[in-house]
Amino acid sequence: MNRRSFLRGASASVMASGMTPVFAQSLEKSLAPSDTVSVGVIGPGSRGQELMRKLLRTPGVGITAACDIYEPRFAEVDQLVGSAVPRYKDYRQLLERKDLDAIVVATPLYLHAEHVKAALNSGRAVYGEKSMGFTAEDSQSILQTVQQSGKIFQVGHQYRYAAWFQDAVSRARDLQIGRVTQVVAYWNRNNDWRRPVADPKDERLINWRLYKEYSGGLLTELGSHHIDLANWVFGEQPTDVMGTGSIAVYHDGREVDDNVQVVFGYSEGRRLTFTSMTSNSLVGEQIWIYGTNGSLQLTLQDATFYYEPRPVHPVSPQSEVMQHGVTTGASFRAGGEMPYRGKGTPLGSANGDDPTQLACQSFIECVREKKAPIADVHVGYRAAIAATYANRSIQSGCKETIPPAPAAG
Repeated sequence: MNRRSFLRGASASVMASGMTPVFAQSLEKSLAPSDTVSVGVIGPGSRGQELMRKLLRTPGVGITAACDIYEPRFAEVDQLVGSAVPRYKDYRQLLERKDLDAIVVATPLYLHAEHVKAALNSGRAVYGEKSMGFTAEDSQSILQTVQQSGKIFQVGHQYRYAAWFQDAVSRARDLQIGRVTQVVAYWNRNNDWRRPVADPKDERLINWRLYKEYSGGLLTELGSHHIDLANWVFGEQPTDVMGTGSIAVYHDGREVDDNVQVVFGYSEGRRLTFTSMTSNSLVGEQIWIYGTNGSLQLTLQDATFYYEPRPVHPVSPQSEVMQHGVTTGASFRAGGEMPYRGKGTPLGSANGDDPTQLACQSFIECVREKKAPIADVHVGYRAAIAATYANRSIQSGCKETIPPAPAAG
């Protein structure tokens, strides 16, 4: 394919994917004459295939090889790509190929460290799904390998790439809703989180998220996103955590909780409260950032500001206070205590872009231009280590101290 034909096809892909024109123009300028960034995928399951869809909508990307131990995945990959993709059951054979520029790791959490480190040591840029590591030791070893290899490593914290998240967090950090002291996050669903299994012997292979040997449950699969958001807002990782969880509905042999409630402590008394349940979806997925002058609601589609009313408290004469007393702030009164029902102020930067698409596009740009990613290994480490210790707290029933993250060098 010549460059002109390639760019004409790329332009069509840009329109189909909804990529912003500015990003597309910058990507076109950086395209090499070789046309494509060749990507190998380790773990093309449900999340891996979603990443593949986004990569295939990014100009100048080809899926060159796939690795999975579950045979039916290969037919799904071929159908998604539209041609036969070289397949491997051993990731080491995939990494021996000489034609790969980047590796996507979307395997179950307990395998992240093994696969990410091998991919980095093979000399490729790596996109690794969150949570970065299953254990504290896993996260530390990935961090060390990234630093030693000097290779590009991006973690799948895609909120970092959405314009409305970037704008909202910037405004919160600039004190536009006052001093932020609380982040309250929800991710609620009404389903059993279980996938159908044709052959019972494949139960743990398909439903690995339900077993403690392989999974960190709701905290790592969902909560790690919100931990990262709070870390971003507060500019640090949490120092301690207290959590609880239970199996309240789905008594089906699973080992991970079907609901969790966790409070993370940050410096100066600030807090992140995370709740997730799988038996009621009313609240859905949303994040509230509370400041002394206002509140900010973030969802996967938009962001809205709500500003605090400004009550006037007249000073009572001393004689009147002595005769009638005063109503203290802790006393109940209907006025001002009922939920605020006014319209909020939408954030203008919310445009409905897909954060995962933006994250994949940015990864390819980093590979082409040898740039450091936004969601780098330090971002991934701080969220992963907090999720790991939150699960420890749930299991021990005690407050856990989270060790400080290594300084970003």
